Amino acid sequence: MTDPLQARVSRVKALFMDVDGILTDGSIYVGPGELELKRFTVEDGVGRALARQADLPLALISGRSSEATTARARQLKIEEVYQGFMNKLEPFEILLDKFGIGDHEVAYIGDGFIDLPVMERVGVPVSVPTAHPLVKSVAVYITERMGGQGVLREVVEWILTYQGRFNEVVANLRAELHEVSKNE
Repeated sequence: MTDPLQARVSRVKALFMDVDGILTDGSIYVGPGELELKRFTVEDGVGRALARQADLPLALISGRSSEATTARARQLKIEEVYQGFMNKLEPFEILLDKFGIGDHEVAYIGDGFIDLPVMERVGVPVSVPTAHPLVKSVAVYITERMGGQGVLREVVEWILTYQGRFNEVVANLRAELHEVSKNE
């Protein structure tokens, strides 16, 4: 008998996510002149590298606008960044059209109430342990890691494992890194 979750995850062609509480622990440091700082982890850079190697597009959809988010997205080379959207369905629809995919081909990581409309539509809704119980009740997977501690990496590894591609993607990434270091 086929595992229904296996079938859902096998269809995933893109991963979209919230930012605060997912790529960060949800804390916002505010300094003089309204300087805003956020803490990100390098672990998610590994997740980004795996996603790139697996041809798994990533997109960020945040209810807040932040220069820190813009800077981190640029570092991770995530081009699809939508900020300041309390209605996350608007950028979600844009992304579906841009990638030519359906709801069921998307995994989405969220933790707040404003993530619910998207999470209720995607094929694979994912959340973190600190999410509101209502958000967690929609998720088919709740990460072991807390926001800001490598959630992106964990979810990419989880998707690739379910798709039976993890070992191949890691081997290809290792070969690529070996080639880069050999040429330096």
